[in-house]
Amino acid sequence: MPFALLKYGLSADYPVEVDLPPPCELKPRYDVVIIGGGGHGLAIAYYLAKYHGVTNVAVLEKSYLGGGNTARNTAVIRSNYLTSEGVRFYAESVRMFQNLSNEFDFNIMYSERGQLTLAHTDATVRAFRQRAEVNKHFGGRSEMIDRQQIRELVPSLNLDPGHLPVQAGLWHIDGATARHDAVAWGYAKQAAKRGVEIHQLTEVQDLLIRNGRIEAVKTNRGTVQCGCVVQAVAGASSQLLAKAGIRAPIQTYPLQAMVTQPFKPFLDPLVSSSALHCYVQQTSRGEIVFGGGSDPYPLYNTRSTLDLKESLLAHAIEMFPFMANAKLMRQWAGITDMTPDYSPIMGLSPVDNYYLDAGWGTWGFKATPICGKTMAELVASGGKVPDMIAPFALERFSRFQQVNEMGATAASH
Repeated sequence: MPFALLKYGLSADYPVEVDLPPPCELKPRYDVVIIGGGGHGLAIAYYLAKYHGVTNVAVLEKSYLGGGNTARNTAVIRSNYLTSEGVRFYAESVRMFQNLSNEFDFNIMYSERGQLTLAHTDATVRAFRQRAEVNKHFGGRSEMIDRQQIRELVPSLNLDPGHLPVQAGLWHIDGATARHDAVAWGYAKQAAKRGVEIHQLTEVQDLLIRNGRIEAVKTNRGTVQCGCVVQAVAGASSQLLAKAGIRAPIQTYPLQAMVTQPFKPFLDPLVSSSALHCYVQQTSRGEIVFGGGSDPYPLYNTRSTLDLKESLLAHAIEMFPFMANAKLMRQWAGITDMTPDYSPIMGLSPVDNYYLDAGWGTWGFKATPICGKTMAELVASGGKVPDMIAPFALERFSRFQQVNEMGATAASH
């Protein structure tokens, strides 16, 4: 071993870069308190610090960074939604994702692979044609393809599963994946470099509101005064909203997924079928990921169930029959906060200086960069809602102006 390398390894001043500073005590007051240390909360903190110079920020996470839904999703990134508002929003997020590794100087393992959504009926084909045109017009890249093109794109796919033969497909060129934990850590590392405090194992117990305005946050480590609060807690959204005395049309459901042993690469695109209620993708390590719809009953739990495993795998095997011999390695669940129109709730709340980032259901990961950017603009401006997120206001439900994305989730992802 070269002497210089040995000296380097044994040096007391080992020059390794530390991603996060060591834990510290909570300060008595912060300009901004962000509740939730997942991708969204960390992204908001990063954009506040980098683009708005707001650094007196505390991110409070009751567990560990990115350990909630950020760690439990299947890492799909796409923008092939139904509405003009949705397509604009998610298309911008895709564009931001494409440059995140360079922006962080931290590899998020972004992989553009395309997403294929299968159409099994004439009605679905018609709906996909309209969806493709909306995507093209508002910034997404989607097009219709026929059976022969599908066969060339995914040779191993069974085009005639039982009573639901594939008629056509919606090919979304921008469909991609990224490492979800890498995205969270990239934002955390860069936010911490700019002075943001990140407090893990810090659970919010109560919100102190006086005269309709948020004043302080009570945690298991003490109470901190604040200028404003951003709620970004994914599946726990309705629980925290209740502490703030805010009513919102959110129902919480478990969402399960599972993964097999690794195989040699055979599937590059992400393949989904809402008729079969299943999606399939292969990871960079060769594992096959299966996912489908949420559990059919509200529940705050991340347990897995045999019932969903059996039904989901039966549909996956209809799509790829040879997978019947694959061995499962893991099964897990996240907690989704679903809204009636399958769109998020972002922006102002009935409580002054209490900002909402909630109702993300099954589509939160893919919105991480654009959510962080627009919510940071909202906070830094003192409450001026950016045009891009104005349609997702909580009050849209009382105005009957929903942004209906039902059916765009491609089997809940």
